[in-house]
Amino acid sequence: MVNSLSVYQQAVMLMAALITLTSFLMLGQSRLLRLVGVFAVQGLLLSASTALVAYSMALPHLYISAALSLVIKGLLIPAMLFRLIMRMNLHREMDTVEHPARVMIGGASLVVFSYYVCLPIVQLSTLITLNTISVSLAVVLLGMLLMITRRHAVAQVVGFMSIENGLFFAAVVSTLGMPMVVELGIAFDVLVAAVIFGVFFFQIRSSIDSLDVDRLSQLSEVEE
Repeated sequence: MVNSLSVYQQAVMLMAALITLTSFLMLGQSRLLRLVGVFAVQGLLLSASTALVAYSMALPHLYISAALSLVIKGLLIPAMLFRLIMRMNLHREMDTVEHPARVMIGGASLVVFSYYVCLPIVQLSTLITLNTISVSLAVVLLGMLLMITRRHAVAQVVGFMSIENGLFFAAVVSTLGMPMVVELGIAFDVLVAAVIFGVFFFQIRSSIDSLDVDRLSQLSEVEE
């Protein structure tokens, strides 16, 4: 019951709910700058929730994970995306969603599905933070939905990074953190992926003068 939970355990669940809320906000954002801003907030919430789990479960090594999340996912990657959007003059572009009501209803259905799937796992476990494992699955599924419903390459990259946030949160709440070598490797891979995505953005923009992925299907081979 909620009354049997400590203040910090309730705070972890509150952070989990806020992380889910940021995934919904990203689904509804049409401007790229706002989308990246919400993604940065999600990274900060992920870092704060990791620190809360470290405090409530007395796991000091999770403080390092929280610091990595704060620097890489809350500050560095969003700053790189902001700079990329401004350099490519994309801050005025709109990435509208077709049938936004259906997309939001689909997102709510995915959250309900996540709670239904994870219910047996939660009932068989005595780990209190495992109650938020359904949030992790919901964030992953909402990130996939973001990638499916958006046409702009930047928005799809944000969806991909959001999926990684959900997987990281699952590792924190279900296994109480991964070995530090694994976490450092994943953090480095995510950072390298963000740099590679930036290079691809410039290449796509120089080729078709747009980052709308639907226009890639219009490309055809030209015989010399």
